[in-house]
Amino acid sequence: MTLPATTRWLTSYAFARAGVAAVWVAAALTIGRSSPPAAAALLVAYPAWDAAANLVDARRSGGLARNPSQAVNVAVSAVTALTAALALGRGPHAVLAVFGAWAILSGLLQLATGLRRWSIGAQWAMILSGAQSALAGAFFIVKANGDAIPGIVDVAPYAAFGAFYFLVSAVWLTARRARAASIERTA
Repeated sequence: MTLPATTRWLTSYAFARAGVAAVWVAAALTIGRSSPPAAAALLVAYPAWDAAANLVDARRSGGLARNPSQAVNVAVSAVTALTAALALGRGPHAVLAVFGAWAILSGLLQLATGLRRWSIGAQWAMILSGAQSALAGAFFIVKANGDAIPGIVDVAPYAAFGAFYFLVSAVWLTARRARAASIERTA
């Protein structure tokens, strides 16, 4: 894929990721807060969506073999969705621990993907997002081992920051493409 085609794809991808995460946060803070079955579905859907999104992005960006960090992230997120579904039967502490482990692993893999894509631009936001995800994961694990009963509201800020970083990346890539087009027109 050429650089302009890549930036177009990544811009659309980042806007979609930001939008889905924002909708997830809104659902978590409204229906998820008041309906345990909705919260359960949302907690399984979030890593499942991440697996699907990483799969589509890796395929559009040269395939899974050329994108090893995303290939691993697909597997990690898919396993997390299944593990979260199983952890629901063990209680909210178990679910938050699963999310913690996932946030650490997927964050480090996102950081690796951002570093690999550095030359495309706007990857600093993805690198920051990956690092923050790993830190949030550690916080989730600590909280999962505490006495307070966690809930979906504890995961919502994590998803909101993800939406923010994807939105920043999308806007940055859009601006970069607009600047490049402007330079081409004046040249």
